[in-house]
Amino acid sequence: MDCIKKADNGNDDKRFVGKVTTKERDEILALFERKNGLAELTYSLASADDEALKNTYFYEKLVADMGETATKYQLWWDKRAKLYQWEDVCGYVWEIDFDSCQVFLRKL
Repeated sequence: MDCIKKADNGNDDKRFVGKVTTKERDEILALFERKNGLAELTYSLASADDEALKNTYFYEKLVADMGETATKYQLWWDKRAKLYQWEDVCGYVWEIDFDSCQVFLRKL
């Protein structure tokens, strides 16, 4: 999806764009947690100079899983943005409040 270039008015760091169902919230929450878990695993193993990262099979499996999860995560956002016709502004990202299921556009 192409983003719209908009002038920044200086106080527009985060704004409400819509809401998702609890089922949709649960889908993106699972992907969000998996993505963060894989990143944490990678950082932990790298900082510990763990032999597991030197194992080509394990490393390739980890990288493939991270890529697949990141793709699913982005596809979820793209699909919902199209379905709900959310605004897409360059320099902003969508984020969700997992408690309220509200979606916001937040300045990077």
